[in-house]
Amino acid sequence: MNVAHAGKRVVLLGSIALAIGVSGGAFAQTPAGGDAGANATHAANAANAAVQPTPAASAPLSKAERKAQRKAARKEAKAKNAAEIKRLKDAGYQPGQNDPNYPENIQKAERKAAAAQGASQ
Repeated sequence: MNVAHAGKRVVLLGSIALAIGVSGGAFAQTPAGGDAGANATHAANAANAAVQPTPAASAPLSKAERKAQRKAARKEAKAKNAAEIKRLKDAGYQPGQNDPNYPENIQKAERKAAAAQGASQ
Protein backbone atom coordinates (compact mmCIF):
# COMPACT_ATOMS: atom_id res chain seq x y z
CA MET A 1 0.00 0.00 0.00
CA ASN A 2 1.45 3.36 -0.91
CA VAL A 3 1.43 6.49 1.22
CA ALA A 4 -1.46 8.09 -0.68
CA HIS A 5 -3.75 5.17 0.08
CA ALA A 6 -2.71 5.14 3.73
CA GLY A 7 -3.49 8.86 4.00
CA LYS A 8 -6.90 8.37 2.43
CA ARG A 9 -7.65 5.54 4.86
CA VAL A 10 -6.72 7.72 7.84
CA VAL A 11 -8.99 10.49 6.61
CA LEU A 12 -11.79 8.03 5.89
CA LEU A 13 -11.50 6.36 9.29
CA GLY A 14 -11.38 9.75 10.99
CA SER A 15 -14.55 10.74 9.18
CA ILE A 16 -16.25 7.51 10.17
CA ALA A 17 -15.20 7.94 13.79
CA LEU A 18 -16.56 11.47 13.77
CA ALA A 19 -19.83 10.36 12.20
CA ILE A 20 -20.28 7.54 14.70
CA GLY A 21 -19.64 9.84 17.59
CA VAL A 22 -16.36 8.58 18.97
CA SER A 23 -14.98 12.07 18.95
CA GLY A 24 -18.28 13.44 20.29
CA GLY A 25 -17.00 16.27 22.47
CA ALA A 26 -13.54 16.51 20.94
CA PHE A 27 -14.33 19.76 19.14
CA ALA A 28 -16.61 21.21 21.74
CA GLN A 29 -15.45 24.02 23.95
CA THR A 30 -14.84 22.85 27.45
CA PRO A 31 -15.36 24.84 30.60
CA ALA A 32 -12.31 25.77 32.64
CA GLY A 33 -10.70 22.61 33.89
CA GLY A 34 -12.17 20.53 31.03
CA ASP A 35 -10.00 18.30 28.92
CA ALA A 36 -10.84 18.63 25.22
CA GLY A 37 -7.29 17.57 24.38
CA ALA A 38 -7.89 14.15 25.90
CA ASN A 39 -11.05 13.74 23.80
CA ALA A 40 -9.21 14.70 20.62
CA THR A 41 -6.34 12.37 21.49
CA HIS A 42 -8.80 9.53 22.15
CA ALA A 43 -10.45 10.07 18.77
CA ALA A 44 -7.09 10.22 16.98
CA ASN A 45 -5.92 7.03 18.69
CA ALA A 46 -9.14 5.24 17.74
CA ALA A 47 -8.78 6.29 14.12
CA ASN A 48 -5.08 5.36 13.98
CA ALA A 49 -5.55 2.00 15.70
CA ALA A 50 -7.39 0.61 12.71
CA VAL A 51 -4.64 1.55 10.21
CA GLN A 52 -1.54 0.57 12.14
CA PRO A 53 0.34 -2.03 10.13
CA THR A 54 0.95 -5.34 11.80
CA PRO A 55 4.54 -6.40 12.43
CA ALA A 56 6.10 -7.86 9.33
CA ALA A 57 5.82 -11.62 9.17
CA SER A 58 8.51 -13.83 7.69
CA ALA A 59 6.67 -13.99 4.35
CA PRO A 60 4.52 -11.36 2.63
CA LEU A 61 0.82 -11.72 3.29
CA SER A 62 -1.51 -12.88 0.57
CA LYS A 63 -4.37 -10.69 -0.61
CA ALA A 64 -6.86 -12.81 1.35
CA GLU A 65 -4.77 -12.53 4.53
CA ARG A 66 -4.49 -8.74 4.18
CA LYS A 67 -8.24 -8.54 3.61
CA ALA A 68 -8.87 -10.67 6.71
CA GLN A 69 -6.60 -8.41 8.76
CA ARG A 70 -8.41 -5.29 7.55
CA LYS A 71 -11.75 -6.89 8.35
CA ALA A 72 -10.57 -7.82 11.84
CA ALA A 73 -9.30 -4.27 12.40
CA ARG A 74 -12.66 -2.84 11.29
CA LYS A 75 -14.56 -5.21 13.58
CA GLU A 76 -12.30 -4.28 16.50
CA ALA A 77 -12.75 -0.55 15.85
CA LYS A 78 -16.52 -0.98 15.56
CA ALA A 79 -16.60 -2.90 18.85
CA LYS A 80 -14.59 -0.16 20.58
CA ASN A 81 -16.93 2.51 19.22
CA ALA A 82 -20.01 0.57 20.31
CA ALA A 83 -18.54 0.08 23.79
CA GLU A 84 -17.77 3.80 24.11
CA ILE A 85 -21.28 4.77 23.03
CA LYS A 86 -22.80 2.23 25.44
CA ARG A 87 -20.64 3.58 28.27
CA LEU A 88 -21.84 7.12 27.56
CA LYS A 89 -25.48 6.03 27.23
CA ASP A 90 -25.22 4.26 30.58
CA ALA A 91 -23.93 7.53 32.03
CA GLY A 92 -27.03 9.36 30.81
CA TYR A 93 -26.04 10.66 27.36
CA GLN A 94 -28.70 10.38 24.66
CA PRO A 95 -27.17 10.59 21.17
CA GLY A 96 -29.40 11.52 18.29
CA GLN A 97 -31.25 14.18 20.21
CA ASN A 98 -31.31 17.67 18.73
CA ASP A 99 -29.94 19.13 21.93
CA PRO A 100 -28.77 22.75 22.17
CA ASN A 101 -26.66 21.76 25.20
CA TYR A 102 -24.79 19.04 23.28
CA PRO A 103 -21.23 19.84 24.37
CA GLU A 104 -22.12 20.14 28.02
CA ASN A 105 -24.26 16.99 28.04
CA ILE A 106 -21.65 14.71 26.50
CA GLN A 107 -18.91 16.16 28.69
CA LYS A 108 -21.08 15.56 31.75
CA ALA A 109 -21.65 11.96 30.63
CA GLU A 110 -17.91 11.49 30.02
CA ARG A 111 -17.07 12.78 33.51
CA LYS A 112 -19.79 10.59 35.06
CA ALA A 113 -18.57 7.51 33.14
CA ALA A 114 -14.95 8.19 34.10
CA ALA A 115 -15.95 8.56 37.76
CA ALA A 116 -17.93 5.31 37.63
CA GLN A 117 -15.02 3.51 35.98
CA GLY A 118 -12.61 4.87 38.60
CA ALA A 119 -14.92 3.75 41.39
CA SER A 120 -15.20 0.24 39.96
CA GLN A 121 -11.44 -0.29 39.85
